[in-house]
Amino acid sequence: MGSKVIVGRYELLEKIGDGGMAVVYKAKDRLLNRAVAVKILKPEYTNDDKFINNFRKESHAAASLSHPNIVSIYDVGKEGNINYIVMELVEGMPLSRLIKQRAPLDYNTVIDYSKQIASGLAAAHKHGIVHRDVKPHNILVNEDGVCKIADFGIAKAISTTTIVDGTSETIMGSVHYFSPEQARGGYVDEKSDIYSLGIVMYEMLTGEVPFDADNPVSVALMHINEPITPPSKLVDGIPPGLEKIVMKATDKFQSNRFKSAEEMIEALDNIDLVSRVVGSSVFMGADKTQTIKPVQSEPYIYSEDQEEPERDTVPPAIAAAKKRRRRRVITALLIVAAVAAGLAIAAHSLGIIGQPDIEVPDFTGRTVEEAQEIAESKELDVDVVKYEESDEYKTGEVMDQDPPAGEKVKKNTTIKLTVSKGSDESVVPQVVGLSEKDAKKLLEESEYEVEVRVVTAPQTEGIVVNQSPGAGEKAKKGDTVTIDVSDGEGKEEGEVPNLIGLTESQAKNAITDAGFEVGNISEESSSDYKPGLVIDQEYPSGTELEKGKSIGFTISKEVESKTVQLYIDYADAQNDVFYLTVTVSDKNGTRNVISNAQRQKSDEGETIKIKGQGQGTITVVFDNDTVMRRNADFTTGELS
Repeated sequence: MGSKVIVGRYELLEKIGDGGMAVVYKAKDRLLNRAVAVKILKPEYTNDDKFINNFRKESHAAASLSHPNIVSIYDVGKEGNINYIVMELVEGMPLSRLIKQRAPLDYNTVIDYSKQIASGLAAAHKHGIVHRDVKPHNILVNEDGVCKIADFGIAKAISTTTIVDGTSETIMGSVHYFSPEQARGGYVDEKSDIYSLGIVMYEMLTGEVPFDADNPVSVALMHINEPITPPSKLVDGIPPGLEKIVMKATDKFQSNRFKSAEEMIEALDNIDLVSRVVGSSVFMGADKTQTIKPVQSEPYIYSEDQEEPERDTVPPAIAAAKKRRRRRVITALLIVAAVAAGLAIAAHSLGIIGQPDIEVPDFTGRTVEEAQEIAESKELDVDVVKYEESDEYKTGEVMDQDPPAGEKVKKNTTIKLTVSKGSDESVVPQVVGLSEKDAKKLLEESEYEVEVRVVTAPQTEGIVVNQSPGAGEKAKKGDTVTIDVSDGEGKEEGEVPNLIGLTESQAKNAITDAGFEVGNISEESSSDYKPGLVIDQEYPSGTELEKGKSIGFTISKEVESKTVQLYIDYADAQNDVFYLTVTVSDKNGTRNVISNAQRQKSDEGETIKIKGQGQGTITVVFDNDTVMRRNADFTTGELS
């Protein structure tokens, strides 16, 4: 394969990667004389028209992105049955390999990498593109430490750890990194990428993903139901502020996460600033015990006006001994005083003494984000320790706290929160696209009964093609969810494209690209469309139609025009010699067919022929006076 050249331009040199859907080669662009990476779709996907169309469409969308933290896409094309993407060649390694070799990473490195990844995501989100599969395997780190996000919008690798919607071919993400809403089959937006980035940060800090199990379905349920263990429980020396960023990014509820990637970058900038100002030792397990240096006492000296002890009453040896004892006592007292003062200062700074007690606010009924804001204003911390079902509190609201509201605590005390998962009515997960076995397992683990119906459908035999209730709807535990499983014998249907306003060649391409045949093409006069454009189609756009069927359409042709005859009577002229103007307004605009032409009243009148298009108006003016206005139909030649 090393000598293979694609489209006479890209010379494949060596294979550098092999994924679920494509193989990546290092190649040489002969035209621009530069090294590139060429991703070629695997043969097993080349016969899947819908997959190919999505592959091309999403590749073109990703090619619109230009950012230093996103792998650039140079070209997308096809030669024979080879579908390929030409990308920037990044000399380095995937973040997944770097984590495997070096994790846990230094927190400063984690901040640096996370800011770069968030910056790339922010650029994509501004273009309305959500990655949906942010993971270390899709992030490349070059030799200069620059992170670049790959597979934007085209990460559709099908593997045992990837869940895909088999109907729409919409990827839901890699199970260890995707968000709870992806696991539920819910609405996915920019905050879903932020969740996945939070999981990547967690793995960089600890060397582990927060959730792991024997099968992807179990991992998906853990994302939905299980709280994340704080990374500081696994690795020492993680800045509390950085841990808060990770925990906020990976909150179960989208509304509690960072509102945007830019907001997340701002939070990371603040942590970066603190580490530069106070140094890394504050976070990296520096010894917290301070040694208080003993106070050096000065020899006791009498002042000039102080009386000396009487020498005749106290023997010199005893006086000297007393003096030595007095010095030792004074020195000891000074040391004790210094130690006490140091301890008092430390206790005051830590809030142990000298600080007023803080009354714990009532967090119940509030969201976690609201609770965090209130706690910060009171110089307290909050930590979500568990999620429980509740009929009283909505999903995402605090339902219990420890210590309770009203209790007095010291500054920086952590209040433990229990958050509601809602009532026993839960959101039905997305199972369309899964195998019957995986769908039943997911639904049964969600405590639903399952009814299976086999239906005729074009999808692979054994794949779930429909479900009731649908994904995202609520149902009580114990309710029955009905799933329709394909027998693999149905014919595939497609959506009829909109042809109105297209040229004939464009309409033909749209029909064949959608998997249909071109049917009968007719012509019809139209005053609303230019000649050569489609004015009608056999099936309305959006109609689901069996692929391979023919679709006919109608092309506009030029409207035939006729000449109208108009007799102009000079009897209305005020002067014997006057000036005649005749104005026509029709589809082609307004124009004078006769302009200020001299006439004599004695000639009595004249007949003129006027040609136009569509419906129009003819106005006759003698000098400056309008003497006649007639409506004309140039398609029939009639006046009214």
